[in-house]
Amino acid sequence: MEQLMATIIIPAHNEATVIRHCIDSVLGQDKADTIIVACNGCTDNTADIVRENYPDVVCLDINKPSKTNALNEAEKYIGDYPIFYLDADTQIGDSDIAKITDHFENNSTLLAAPTPIINTDKSSWMVKQYYKIWLKLPYISDGVIGTCSFIMNKEGRDRFDHFPDIINDDGFVRCCFESAERQNIAGTTIHIQAPKDLYSLIKIKSRARLGNMQLDKLKLCNKPKEANYQGSLSEKLFSKQFIPTIVYIIIVLFIRIRAKNQLNTIDNYIWEKDLSSR
Repeated sequence: MEQLMATIIIPAHNEATVIRHCIDSVLGQDKADTIIVACNGCTDNTADIVRENYPDVVCLDINKPSKTNALNEAEKYIGDYPIFYLDADTQIGDSDIAKITDHFENNSTLLAAPTPIINTDKSSWMVKQYYKIWLKLPYISDGVIGTCSFIMNKEGRDRFDHFPDIINDDGFVRCCFESAERQNIAGTTIHIQAPKDLYSLIKIKSRARLGNMQLDKLKLCNKPKEANYQGSLSEKLFSKQFIPTIVYIIIVLFIRIRAKNQLNTIDNYIWEKDLSSR
């Protein structure tokens, strides 16, 4: 049987400071075949960096600043499956492309992701408290949450036609699969730099929350919602994790209010990005 060879798609909007790290983490890995960087609406030299330093990488320079449009355009150049969709400000672990590709060959998984490793070394105290709780919530272990990446085999990708014009592309994809069809692959990692300050954290988490609200509004998510984790938080309130839990709850409540207000003017939404970690 012919071995699977992976296609890697990296959407990039003004990612000049981080794009090298992402490509370098992929380049040369076993079973990494076609690598596509979909620069979209860039006003910096992201595309120049890719073209000049990575001649074997397919570099698209798309005028429209849209992540989902960039994904749709990049998919025109797919070589083989599975397809790895990686955010430009992340780095996948060594040898993990082959491990995940092999997993698809030997299992019934349709949607996968590496396990997220959140680096908070440069983050403020409040950001560290937030992630201290967030990473331990039960729904994180349910698979493909907060990974800034996802991978689909051909059967999984055939679940939908194209990426709709929405904020939360990974949330939309996750909604296309049952819990038993998706998982984080043990022994593989995706490395993510956490925001340095609270405001940057609030921006990206508000965007994620707003994206979920948009999916609900447009009725694009027909799978069961994530389980309620209030019980888990209640337990942490009466433990040694009392302080980080309180911090987490306050931040989450503020994010929900902020995202709800943004939903009222979503047609004029401007993509919020964490620049502190770049």
